[in-house]
Amino acid sequence: MRRGQTPAGGNEPCDMRDRTGYRNRMRHLLLALCLTCPALPVQADPVAWQANTYGMPGLIDMPQALPFEDATLSFTSSHFADQTRHSLTFQIAPRLTGSFRYSLLYGISFDGGHYIYDYVFDRSFSLQYQIAREGRVMPAIAVGMNDLLGTGLYASEYLVATRSVGDHVRATVGLGWGRLAGVGSFDNPLGFLGDDWATRNRSAYRINGGQPLLDTWFHGPAALFGGVEWRPDDDWTLTLEYSSDAYPLEDPYDFTRRSQLNFGASYRLNDHWTLAGHYLYGSEIGVQLTWGMNPRHPRRPSGIETAPPAVGSGGSGDTGTVIARSRTALARDGITLHGLTVSGSTARVEIENTRFRASAEAVGRAARALTATLPADMQTIAVTLVERGIPVSTVTVNRADLAELEYAFDNAWSIQARADIAGAMPGTTPLPGRYPHFSYAITPYLAPALFDPDNPVRADFGVELSADWEIAPGLIISGAMRHALLGNLDESTRVSDSVLPHVRSDAWLYDKADWPVTRLTGAWYFRPSRNTYGRVTFGLLERMFAGASAELLYYPAGSRLALGAEIAHVVQRDHDQGFGFLDYEVTTGHVSAYWDMGRGYHAQLDLGRYLAGDWGGTFALDREFGNGWKVGAYFTLTDVSTADFGEGAFDKGIRISIPLGWSSGQPRRDSTDVLIQPILRDGGARLAVDGRLYDLVRPAHTSALTDGWARFWR
Repeated sequence: MRRGQTPAGGNEPCDMRDRTGYRNRMRHLLLALCLTCPALPVQADPVAWQANTYGMPGLIDMPQALPFEDATLSFTSSHFADQTRHSLTFQIAPRLTGSFRYSLLYGISFDGGHYIYDYVFDRSFSLQYQIAREGRVMPAIAVGMNDLLGTGLYASEYLVATRSVGDHVRATVGLGWGRLAGVGSFDNPLGFLGDDWATRNRSAYRINGGQPLLDTWFHGPAALFGGVEWRPDDDWTLTLEYSSDAYPLEDPYDFTRRSQLNFGASYRLNDHWTLAGHYLYGSEIGVQLTWGMNPRHPRRPSGIETAPPAVGSGGSGDTGTVIARSRTALARDGITLHGLTVSGSTARVEIENTRFRASAEAVGRAARALTATLPADMQTIAVTLVERGIPVSTVTVNRADLAELEYAFDNAWSIQARADIAGAMPGTTPLPGRYPHFSYAITPYLAPALFDPDNPVRADFGVELSADWEIAPGLIISGAMRHALLGNLDESTRVSDSVLPHVRSDAWLYDKADWPVTRLTGAWYFRPSRNTYGRVTFGLLERMFAGASAELLYYPAGSRLALGAEIAHVVQRDHDQGFGFLDYEVTTGHVSAYWDMGRGYHAQLDLGRYLAGDWGGTFALDREFGNGWKVGAYFTLTDVSTADFGEGAFDKGIRISIPLGWSSGQPRRDSTDVLIQPILRDGGARLAVDGRLYDLVRPAHTSALTDGWARFWR
């Protein structure tokens, strides 16, 4: 194998340029497949059968126009020709697909220059939007972009159409730019927009990446691609594809294209796994494995929690007896009785939901349990949800309505129409003996560190000891410490080259600590007014910073919009995460807007000063499902220049929250959170304080109660 030489012609395609007749025949065939197929009935909103080598809905190496099933989350690993691509893909909305990709490549050249023979790890993002669904006559049409924020190795844009021919055959034809215009290219059909659209600025590509290549999108020559899929049954898919990718940056001595035709077969092993094999470019064998699931479809749709209590006819006894009986009845469902007072024929009950993800389910179970323990003359039950000692919302129901509607058809909406859902008044009346209260837990933890160029997959697994001491309503002292049992986080030796204060890029030094105290704080939660919540936290706030943080949240009952403000003064902790400090302190803070957009979408905008002293803003968008799954992404832009930020250009990431009760079917509120950051730098770094108010209040807020009301009778 010859190395160290650039072939004659540089990045120009070498074996297809003189095959004009072959190219034209392929174009005509692909156009005919998509544009002249008969207008046969098709499924309503059909979905993609398979992922391509980039993890996106596609053929083999090329895209197609159909999305995955809404909310599908998948991981694809593909390999051929010294390239391994790992892709995490999410169907963000019914028509919008997004993918984050981490690739290992060999022998890559920029601008026909020097080849990099050692391995290169490349990070890239892709987006595809279906602009038209498939109809009786028209094909589905989608527009997409690859490598939006990366180095440009995979940079391309496309417009693609897919048409079903009966139930078992689909044809695709597309128009590609950038990397997808490497073979059979012609003048840009968008050239009428201006002379600069005729050429593509490859000098914008850079090895560190991280910036959107706006001046290259849909610029330069274009080319046609396409293919046909045949699905003889629900498990097998056979694919023929014509690729327009010339693979211009790859070392031709490692990868020789002899044809633009690709052949593939994929087999669905089960509901989650699909295995595929490919023969690509007349010279390469490829393999691909895809794992997929849909957060909307739990393994046990009905759950396996215990049956709810039946509506009772009432109890008897003095106040102490009623309280003791109520506390026991609620505890069976993991609900803590915080307070109970009686006024006339109304019983006001404060509860703490420690088990059920849907607050409406906790309220419904509590109300039914109380019908058996409260005296029969208590005709109205007002259940107040309490979080960390502060009341959030109150649901008031009539005892007679509970008895009447318990087994009625559509009883959830009937009881909602008769119930009163409102914000709770500030102040609580806790039961005697409720405070002080001490609790602790010993739990396993997994701490991953991804995308280190020297070792892209590192992680520690160990045990965490945590404890909480609730002194009074809203006043809590808590802490946590960890010990790694196995892992390799402490093996990194990559010294930060950041010119900013090392507020995050020295994370590898903190990873070496043994038995670190990751958190030790005192916190006070309070309600300054009916629509306002407050928090003050001080101590060892997180593993890298200690200090004091104060926060206010304005969140009226019934509102989908909340506004917050937070300010903190912190000092950097010593690397051993004990009680020592480094010589760096900063005042940081943000004003925030939180918007519950409905249908599970949540947006957040934070504006302010970050840990490195930079000013800017963070935008985040998450999609949350009723069972607790949450998938989202964020990006941060500050006044730190691209050069000062370093590799990656700006902070961005993908976050996934996995409810621990999703697979087991048991009701649980806790989740495992996974943060995927392409690169960890110091710009745009925000303080990580436990117990921020919006995340604390929202599950028990009136809007969340309304959204989850279908589980009232669960």
